[in-house]
Amino acid sequence: MVARSLRVRRAGRGRMIRRLRGGLAAAAIAVTLVAGAPATAQAATPGGSPPAAAGEDPVRAAQYWLNDYGIAEAWQTTRGAGVKIAIVDTGIGRGSTEFDGAVSAGTDVSGAGSSDGRTPVGAVDADHGSWVASLAAGRGTGPDTGVIGVAPEAQLLSVSVGFGSSATRSFADQIVDAIHWSVDNGADVINMSLTTNVPDWPESWDEAFQYAFDNDVVIVVAAGNRGSGTTKVGAPATIPGVLTVGGVDRSGKASVDASTQGITIGVSAPSEELVGVSADGTVVSWDGTSGAAPIVAGIAALVRAAHPELDADNVINRIVKTAHAVGADPADKLLYGYGLVDAAAAVSAEVPSVDANPMGSLKDWVRLYRRAQSEPLPTEPEPVAEVPPLPKADTVTRASSPLLPDRDTVLYGTLPLTLLTAAAILVALGVTAAVRRIRLASPTPSR
Repeated sequence: MVARSLRVRRAGRGRMIRRLRGGLAAAAIAVTLVAGAPATAQAATPGGSPPAAAGEDPVRAAQYWLNDYGIAEAWQTTRGAGVKIAIVDTGIGRGSTEFDGAVSAGTDVSGAGSSDGRTPVGAVDADHGSWVASLAAGRGTGPDTGVIGVAPEAQLLSVSVGFGSSATRSFADQIVDAIHWSVDNGADVINMSLTTNVPDWPESWDEAFQYAFDNDVVIVVAAGNRGSGTTKVGAPATIPGVLTVGGVDRSGKASVDASTQGITIGVSAPSEELVGVSADGTVVSWDGTSGAAPIVAGIAALVRAAHPELDADNVINRIVKTAHAVGADPADKLLYGYGLVDAAAAVSAEVPSVDANPMGSLKDWVRLYRRAQSEPLPTEPEPVAEVPPLPKADTVTRASSPLLPDRDTVLYGTLPLTLLTAAAILVALGVTAAVRRIRLASPTPSR
């Protein structure tokens, strides 16, 4: 279905890095990762956040979404223990304290990483997978310090993929293998902070995503960012059944650069002034729905831990039905989906169960739009009508023309006449010859 080659983008990039391991004192900008000038440091907190209170860790203080989106309240019920979140990204690095004990398994599908998925892949965005993972299930560096994820007791699966020249395999094949490995290794939630920037997807993804749905896995996908050239959601955010996440700024308004729009957006979460951890342990402040997605993936892990009896469809349903709607204009749904996520409500609210995924059915879509490639449905044999036998056919007589001779005419007319004629001619010729001989033998009369 995809005629064009996939132009894959990470759905969020860091805008500045600051080293904060030394406590309040260290606040040096290390590198800029997106266009535009980096923000100026204002005390020791990332992203221009208000200064931390005396004795409060600046990194933890910068994580405003923990309180603003009901995550800290949801922790009174669960912190995600027993749930596995697969991070399909550039790999989760080994150098950060926040990941100690968090990554239970991993693999590489790019052909460029290590077998455990812990070697970051890519020359530019190698840290991307670590940033994403830290938002989903980072452990912090202590009870009240360091980057802590939304589901800090959930386990992470690190699946390293490569983008562009950093991979030796096609991206489409990598995603197929990544999903299969994640499902087979016990993932309850899969996070994919990436986009192809086109609405269509390879047919091989039909089977892979359906494999995850059939095995009761929630797939959370980033919507993409206008700042990176994504004006509308692209695959995999367009695949029915995935929970697509849009981004909002700190005030809850749809982000201009760090989000996009589309009818497949399910919910929205913070995508600006986010805090993550790089592969080497450096703290980074960054923007993008790449960060909004793992926040929602972490909420999905909290719901699965609090309600192990719920299937994936009902986990997604709780998240979208407890979201806070934004605006009454139908166009707002293109920006926010069902609204802003609320972790506490998703975990604890009374929500009627459903029989279908509110984000749609991939199986139904395939049956409708891949009809030519699908196996034909068996057809029932048509009833056979009883037909009485036809009467015996009359003997066929050959039509003859009175102008043409028949057998009797030839035998008794034409043939005898021909013989008689031939005999008469012979007799006449014999008589003529005899007369000539007599004349020649007679003497010539004298004159």
